[in-house]
Amino acid sequence: MARYMETLTIERGGFRIKVPESWWEFDVRPESRDDSIRRMVDERVRQQPELAKYRGTYAAFLQKAAADAWKSGALYCGCMAESFGGDTPITGSVTVSLVGGRTKDGEPLSTDPQVMASQLAVREAKKEGDAWRKVTTVDIPGVGPAARTYGIEDIPVPGDALNRTIRAVLVQTFIPVPGQGGKVALVAGSSQVLDLADSFFDIFDAITSTFRFAE
Repeated sequence: MARYMETLTIERGGFRIKVPESWWEFDVRPESRDDSIRRMVDERVRQQPELAKYRGTYAAFLQKAAADAWKSGALYCGCMAESFGGDTPITGSVTVSLVGGRTKDGEPLSTDPQVMASQLAVREAKKEGDAWRKVTTVDIPGVGPAARTYGIEDIPVPGDALNRTIRAVLVQTFIPVPGQGGKVALVAGSSQVLDLADSFFDIFDAITSTFRFAE
């Protein structure tokens, strides 16, 4: 999968981030997202008719990504859905959410990256093909250190009565919000294309490294 070159800067209340220019940003609001996504897919197919056979796959992926982003309180959701000549389209998404928590005594949880990393669970694969998760800290240029998890994870399907999961490449970076105790900007990248896990780890790391708080 070719690495992207051109980027687009996204600015929202309190932050900005750069994503590949070919990625789509879309409305995640329940009352309008399905129509918005349908129009976006139609426009992309008009531009690239060879994608017509993937129309349903793209729409379903984007609608699910939008629904999950809304439930997580996302401030931004962007996706890629491209064909690189294979039988299956390559899909991935990045969301930015503002999240926080408090202790049972009502005190804000620590957002110190080292403390957060020590509290995030590592998961070891017991055999080949198992899900796994590693925990580390990274330095975001111009922002500072942040806790991160990355791996191949079984993600619960939101609202599913059967408690089903979807296996995906997942990178989550927890960036402390200055001056807001207990709150972090969660930049999460995910893709169900497991064979390209290493490539997506690189892409999600590159996108996250462009995150900045607005001045």
